[in-house]
Amino acid sequence: MSEITRDEVDRLAGTTIVEFGASWCGHCIAAKPVVAAALAGRPDIRHLWIEDGRGKRLGRSFQVKLWPTLVFLVDGAEVARLVRPTRATELAGALSHVPSLS
Repeated sequence: MSEITRDEVDRLAGTTIVEFGASWCGHCIAAKPVVAAALAGRPDIRHLWIEDGRGKRLGRSFQVKLWPTLVFLVDGAEVARLVRPTRATELAGALSHVPSLS
């Protein structure tokens, strides 16, 4: 399966969180339960996990420098960004920029 392109991400309708990281990254592994808890009960949010690293264009196009980086998009436009989140409150703050379905 080929990697999703920036053009495809920019065209996504609705709310999307693009999470850049690496499967071997300790910070990424530590953030997984925090991200999962924050997104529990939010089926309105699309969550894309992108393996990033050398030669990966999508991460470069979002200027990702540290992992994990979560980019919050609404209809393809960035509304918030978190780098190396460790607490649920950090994600809650970023999610406050995301419109609710209610």
